[in-house]
Amino acid sequence: MTFDSRESEGEFMKLNADVGEGFGVWSMGNDHALMPHIDMANVACGGHASDPLTMSATVRLAKQYGVAVGAHPSYPDLLGFGRRALPMPHSEAALHMLAQVGALQAIASAEDVLVEYIKPHGALYNCMMDDLDLMADLMKSLAKSRFNVPLMILGTADHEEYSRMAEKLGVTLLFEAFADRRYTPQGRLQSRTIEGSVYHDPERILDQAKRIIQEGSIVTSDGSTIRIPADTLCVHGDNAESINTVKDFRSFF
Repeated sequence: MTFDSRESEGEFMKLNADVGEGFGVWSMGNDHALMPHIDMANVACGGHASDPLTMSATVRLAKQYGVAVGAHPSYPDLLGFGRRALPMPHSEAALHMLAQVGALQAIASAEDVLVEYIKPHGALYNCMMDDLDLMADLMKSLAKSRFNVPLMILGTADHEEYSRMAEKLGVTLLFEAFADRRYTPQGRLQSRTIEGSVYHDPERILDQAKRIIQEGSIVTSDGSTIRIPADTLCVHGDNAESINTVKDFRSFF
């Protein structure tokens, strides 16, 4: 099943999750428990985690459950799990993105699976949202490649600016939202270094998800309400509690 093969009915929302984030004998998360409940798998492809064996196993698992496979590239930062903003020219960051997507595409093709979208990870994701020039260079590189897949970015209050840029460069965008993260008044994700930026209470997470789905809005850190677009909702499966929350999402949607 591809990410666009389900028709949106009522309050259905596609769920995406970061998976395949192990490395060698080390594993992270519970992909086997999470995969049956999501629609889109953001597969790590060597920048912040993963290796050929891990990528292959993750692609096969996604295929087993009919989940769309997307590339999850990052800065080349295995030691920092891709959460460090590495200083480099934008053109170099774009090449790292393309190389990782290409690696996953090669692994996926061996399993007769397509890579259907790209969602940057961690610091690369945050940096592209804060730096329009970096965003433009990533889009330009994607447009020049033969991947021909959408780029997933954060749905923000000023999303029209990104949409115009993407249309000009010939890139399709997917907007995502987060139910377990606190947003700034500007519609960005509050830094993980700030206490309370990541929600752990299942009820609070589900309430934010419902608001996103039903109203297309979120309450920010200063109590204000802003509207954001969302084609998909990012969920996590790091532990048993988060897996249960994802199950609650699916039963609600």
